[in-house]
Amino acid sequence: MALIYQAQLSPSKTETLAAWLPHQPWLDGADVSRITLLGAYRFDDPAGEVGIETHVVAAADGRVLHVPVTYRSAPLAGAEDGLIGTMEHSVLGTRYVYDGPTDPIYVQALTTTILTGGEQAPFDLVTDDGLKRREVTTLVRGSGTPSTHVPAGVEPVVLRTLEPGHTRHDAATLTGTWPGQDAPVLLAYII
Repeated sequence: MALIYQAQLSPSKTETLAAWLPHQPWLDGADVSRITLLGAYRFDDPAGEVGIETHVVAAADGRVLHVPVTYRSAPLAGAEDGLIGTMEHSVLGTRYVYDGPTDPIYVQALTTTILTGGEQAPFDLVTDDGLKRREVTTLVRGSGTPSTHVPAGVEPVVLRTLEPGHTRHDAATLTGTWPGQDAPVLLAYII
């Protein structure tokens, strides 16, 4: 389960992404002068050390972007090019935010979800009264089967601009839905 803390973030997740997105070569001209969060989903890090969250955002021109990130308590050695920025988390302290595909913990979680037919992690909110389950509104599912062996070194392809109706019949896939998007959309795949 993904643990979410009632906390203040400075800068916010949206502010962090808004500062980083304009500099990404994969934008293909998308207007990110304003972004709107449409949904988000999480995967679990089995070690419980790295937060793994993927944001689905609408650009100002209506394009839908898929932005996986990881949150770490310390810099990830050798991943300087993947650093999105840092945030101050009122409970966890400084968080180093990385572009998901540059973080091996994200890559392994995505690969496992795709190949084993997994889905998003449930969100549990940590409160003074204990854990409270939050409703998950962005749902993802891998096309594989639970008994599948997950090899190391697999390189999944993460789609950054999402197109309803786009499919891959030659690959294991991750598809998802979010509020306002009821038909599954291709998010990532492994050939």
